[in-house]
Amino acid sequence: MEAGILQPHFTAEDTARAFLEAQRWPDKAVCPHCGVIGEAYKLEPKPGAKTHARKGVWKCGACREQFTVTVGTIFEDSHIPLRKWLLAIHLLCASKKGVRAHQLHRMLGVTYKSAWFMAHRIRYAITREPLSSKLTGIIEADETYIGGKLRIGLQTNKPGERPKDRPGPVSNKAAVVSVLQRGGRVQSTHAKCVTSANLKPVIREMVDKSAYLMTDTGTCLRFAAKEFQHDRVNHTAGEYVRHKDGVCITTNAAEGYFGILKRGINGVYHHVGKNHPQRYLSEFDFRYNARAVSDGERRDMAIAQIGGKRLLYRDSSGGAHERAA
Repeated sequence: MEAGILQPHFTAEDTARAFLEAQRWPDKAVCPHCGVIGEAYKLEPKPGAKTHARKGVWKCGACREQFTVTVGTIFEDSHIPLRKWLLAIHLLCASKKGVRAHQLHRMLGVTYKSAWFMAHRIRYAITREPLSSKLTGIIEADETYIGGKLRIGLQTNKPGERPKDRPGPVSNKAAVVSVLQRGGRVQSTHAKCVTSANLKPVIREMVDKSAYLMTDTGTCLRFAAKEFQHDRVNHTAGEYVRHKDGVCITTNAAEGYFGILKRGINGVYHHVGKNHPQRYLSEFDFRYNARAVSDGERRDMAIAQIGGKRLLYRDSSGGAHERAA
């Protein structure tokens, strides 16, 4: 945590609100109701008035509606102090492998349920927007599986009963497909199963036809040879890197990203509900894509994405077992 820069925004509501207003409205206040810029004014208490304006309330001179800086954001209608929200965003952005809801619960002094929902709101805010342009240059595409170790108990069969099928080695895991621009950004997608039919639209949507695509020898990505300049490395034969015409043929950058992802899922979160893998992937993608900036700058990038996004609890939750993150 950057001493002397962040602490004032985490200690009092007034400084937290002023900080968020400066981040969202660097020039003039923007009315979330009509979109007019610079016509709003802050309501101040008047001497002798029977009622007092709540702190941080603005009024638009164009549409006459009142609003605060949290309207139209992930903070709207939240009873959690704004300073705790800002601290939660900073912690999630500054921790390379993420922060558990239990840790937020202890550090922020909120309930576990609130901490879990806060984390999902933040993940929802930093979810990538649709790509404005496809990835170009050298692209590494690979797939992996996240989830705990499969535990199979003793299986018994009744007399005359057909032996039970043994589950596959990844039957309890979530499939992840990542497309990484070497030296640039990564985009990850949760796939129900890894097949050529599922991967084709993902690769076509993200990768430009002019890109140099590198994969392993998995059969699901064989179609790439017909649509892109394409090279493969044979991991089963112990090949991980080779050079061809001065170009390094490898998927090690994608494997390195998977290493961060798996250490975060297994070592920090321990469990990801079946409804939520894509939100966690968005979190890890965001941090990886902003790896070259400071923690404070990464936090500000996240705050810049909170506008126009709201997530209700009923839209984010599953059963209690799915909230153990």
